[in-house]
Amino acid sequence: MKCKIFITFIITFLSANLYSQQQDYPLVSVPQTNDKGIPTGWILGGSNPQDYAVGVDLTESYSGFTSAYLKSTSSKPVGFVTLMQTFKANNYRSQRIKLSAYIKTKFVAGWSALWMRINDISGKPLSFDDMRERPLIGSMIWSSVEIVLDVPPMSDEISFGLLLQGKGQIWIDNIKITMVGEDVPVTDVLKNKSDSYSPKNLDFEE
Repeated sequence: MKCKIFITFIITFLSANLYSQQQDYPLVSVPQTNDKGIPTGWILGGSNPQDYAVGVDLTESYSGFTSAYLKSTSSKPVGFVTLMQTFKANNYRSQRIKLSAYIKTKFVAGWSALWMRINDISGKPLSFDDMRERPLIGSMIWSSVEIVLDVPPMSDEISFGLLLQGKGQIWIDNIKITMVGEDVPVTDVLKNKSDSYSPKNLDFEE
């Protein structure tokens, strides 16, 4: 009888201890990737992606447990690489949208950026920003980065992603796309380019 009580006590103790460990170290659902390390739902593009690596980092994140990264693998990488997605613009037509993400960089010698492009049905870009006027270079701790574009009524697709050109590494986490009001200025490089074809402030009142 005493032996049965002792065995029952041991089983109860081990079960309670195992439950406590599970509470302290909960199981984490890690996003699945394919053989090339590309996160599920994303595609790899660019002019020369073979000089770069892409993957999910299990040790680096802004929040949660993981982030995605791009990094150079060649001593002299050529061209650029991008981790990107494309989706239909139906839910965002005639709206102003903001793409935001937290980004970290390490020893970026060329340049890196968040980018977003809005195309019509023929593939012509209607709105676009690749942060060419404010590139992410060098090393940077996790920081919020934003792009704001208008989605014209004739828009067909919205593409966005992370870009790296040259040596270095860049991480991305907490990506969001939200609708914003017209009081939020756009960062559209195409709009800024078209503005340069017309004279400005001719009465010096601006």
